[in-house]
Amino acid sequence: MSDKLEFRPQQLARLKAQATQTQKDGAVLAAKLMAIPAWQAATTIALTVASPIEVPTAALIAAAEAAGKTVYLPKTMPHRQMTFLEDPGPAGRITSAYGIPEPPYLEAKVNQQVDLMLVPGIGFATDTHARLGFGGGYYDRFLAGYRGHTITLVPKVMQFATAAWPINDYDVPIQDLILV
Repeated sequence: MSDKLEFRPQQLARLKAQATQTQKDGAVLAAKLMAIPAWQAATTIALTVASPIEVPTAALIAAAEAAGKTVYLPKTMPHRQMTFLEDPGPAGRITSAYGIPEPPYLEAKVNQQVDLMLVPGIGFATDTHARLGFGGGYYDRFLAGYRGHTITLVPKVMQFATAAWPINDYDVPIQDLILV
């Protein structure tokens, strides 16, 4: 087992090489997500604006809004903290220092306890639901205090029968994994 610092660049290279397949898997994963009770019951949903190596989220954002759900996006804050704000739509988003589209900070739009959170990552262990993120620790810090439902859409390239990276005490497992 390699450590996270060794494993991440290898996995990111795999994700880049399989980006086209991940985009194709996205439609299957989205359909599975929208069929589950947790999605259907949620009135507030948090997710990210996906990069090309991740499962696409634009259609999920549109489907959530069409169903009357309020969509929240993460905003990075100082000290590796994160908050969730109502999505202002593509024209209202700003690009973070990490190159991620996010909402501008407006305190009145903060919601730290949405009903359902789609958690991003680059690898997921199907046995323990352990997650390997991009390396900033933002989600693990946030999820330590989050009490809503967590779920992840996992294309084949992100699936591991068991974690190929060390799992730390502060790593927060995801409640539900939706697999291709």
